Formats: sequence, structure tokens, C-alpha cells
Amino acid sequence: MSTTEPPDDEAVVEGVLLASRALVAVAARSLAGVADEVTLPQYRVLVLLALRGPQGLSGLADALAVAPSTATRMCDRLVRKGLVARAEDPSDRRQVRLQCTAAGRRLIDEVSERRRAEIAALVKALPVAARPQVLHALSKLADAAGEVPAEQDVLAWQL
Repeated sequence: MSTTEPPDDEAVVEGVLLASRALVAVAARSLAGVADEVTLPQYRVLVLLALRGPQGLSGLADALAVAPSTATRMCDRLVRKGLVARAEDPSDRRQVRLQCTAAGRRLIDEVSERRRAEIAALVKALPVAARPQVLHALSKLADAAGEVPAEQDVLAWQL
């Protein structure tokens, strides 16, 4: 293959897998400081609630791709820890809305800062000339995955 020829799909898949292992390790280390408070799935619940705002259990279960009973158990644990609150839905009192509490937001902020610091160190290790291509490729990958743009990040949601 010449250097001007694009890599085949398998080579790209292998490259993304390699990068994802590095990023999963960063994510795991960033959660290590709060491992006694939340599991990775529980953290995902917090992030979704912070990102999307208060929502019903069925919508949350759909977003997590889990059964409603699983989402209920995760939320019950987070409510007991004071990281999630339940509130009556003003439009339908039979429904309950779940929302991230101030303590939940602080936990997300703490994990996000650790993750940001580790990623900043990785970026500093990249050659300056490679950074635009890395940014472009990662942005396209995030778009393909349906990720939320940075301006709508979890830190942007206000309760």
C-alpha cells in the first residue's frame, strides 16, 4: 500500500481499538478515586442525568440500553448515596423524574478534572504537527458515535 492510499477498514479498526484501550485506561484511572462511591455503570447514569437533565426512568433505561428494572436498581443505589434525586413530574404526578444532585455533579466534576488532566498529558506528548489530524479524526469518530458536542458537555447543563 502506498502512503497516499487510505488504510483499509481493518487497519482503521485496529488503530481505533488500540486508542480505545488507552482511553479506557484513562477513564478507569479517573474513576479510581471515587470507586468506593460509584461503579462505572452508576457513573454513566450520573453523566446521562447531568447531560440530559431530569428524566423518567424508562427514558434513562433506554439511553443506558438496560432493562427498566436494572435502571431502577442503579438509581435506587444512587438515591441512597445522595447523588440522584427523585421528583414528581409536574405534568404527570404518576411519573417520577430523576435528576443529578449537587453532590452527583461534584462527583462528575472531580472525575472529569482527573480525566482532563490525563488527556492533557497525552496531548502534550503528541507532536504539535500531528495534533490537527488527531483532532479531526477524533471529532469525526465522535460524530459517527453520536456523541454530544463539547458546548453541550455535562458541565454545561444547569439544574
